[in-house]
Amino acid sequence: MAESSAKQQFIKIYTDFIKRDGASALLDYLNRTDFFTAPASARFHMAEVGGLCQHSLNVYNRLLAAVKADFGDDYQKVYSDETLAICGLLHDLCKVNYYVVEMRNVKEESGWVKRPFFKVEEKFPYGHGEKSVFIATQYIKLTPEEAMAINWHMGGFDDRVRGGSYSLSEAMGKYKLLLYLHVADLQATYLDEDRGLKL
Repeated sequence: MAESSAKQQFIKIYTDFIKRDGASALLDYLNRTDFFTAPASARFHMAEVGGLCQHSLNVYNRLLAAVKADFGDDYQKVYSDETLAICGLLHDLCKVNYYVVEMRNVKEESGWVKRPFFKVEEKFPYGHGEKSVFIATQYIKLTPEEAMAINWHMGGFDDRVRGGSYSLSEAMGKYKLLLYLHVADLQATYLDEDRGLKL
């Protein structure tokens, strides 16, 4: 079976820019998981086969565009291509092996029929951003700013914030890349991607 266009794009960006020790082992790991076939969500954005990979590309493209818009041709003096690729492409590693397909009864005009749907089956409940950081650091070393950006990329949607933590505000004040990644994630989710289940 031929690789999807999104997978090819992901691998090209990944291998062109992410060069630090352990990068090839991390890519091998992704190839052994469902990263390239998993949805980005169960029923919201990119709730379709391959959605996670496409969402990661969308976030990377939004992140790169925003940094270039603010810093112009000198953007690499602020954030390297490697850092932007790591944050954009790997921010949702927490969703690897996270969804399963199950069947449920749905009432249609012709009566009840079984339809597939994505269901969350969390095997390692470590949180969202923090789990992505944990997985990445099993293979590559992240800079403090990369780790903070990935860890807090959900912004105000993060369960820790909803639970009353003020750490997000402190992190955003210290690490501007976090704000760029959070906004890129929102733009990709709400401007670039379709809503609703596609199975």
